Amino acid sequence: MSVAPQPVGRRERNKQDKLDRITAAARELFSEHGVDDVTTQQIADKADIGTGTLFLYAKTKGELLLLVQNSSYADALARGRAAADHAEDPLEAVMAIVRPVVECNRAQISNGRTYLREIVFGDPDEPHHRKALELTVQTEEAIAAVLQRDQRINPAKAATLAHIVSAIMLLSMAATTNAARPVEAIAQEIAHQVDALLPD
Repeated sequence: MSVAPQPVGRRERNKQDKLDRITAAARELFSEHGVDDVTTQQIADKADIGTGTLFLYAKTKGELLLLVQNSSYADALARGRAAADHAEDPLEAVMAIVRPVVECNRAQISNGRTYLREIVFGDPDEPHHRKALELTVQTEEAIAAVLQRDQRINPAKAATLAHIVSAIMLLSMAATTNAARPVEAIAQEIAHQVDALLPD
């Protein structure tokens, strides 16, 4: 016997509405001005809430950026997984996953680089930071899964290789020397390094 889902209460609807408004306001302002040039007061004003309320949803501007970028990252990862399903070559499949993540990260370069810094150095006890870490784990799992299509790569080796690919991605996207480089150049740099890892 199945149990009917309980309707969402007014309080939960109000919380979700505020979160949606905060996310939309932060996304728009960060996209237009870059995270460094936006204040939490501007985000609160645009979301039509008080700053005290804003800090109930994200304690810092870095957490607000994580909130916004996590949603985009999750969408990029979903697109990458779908594209990898149609790629036969392991390198092609890995890059099918990697490319949308790079594109997402480079949509606003300073925001993308700050997002990566928040993932590495942020507070893992904060919920949006935990979500970002979960997304990196999901990315590694997706890469490991496509690597195992090669019969020579067992699950343990695939997991290790996927972790290395993740590190390559992070360094390529975050490097100051790559700040002005287009998506295609960064994707090619990652592809060359990943190709060197794979069995001939």
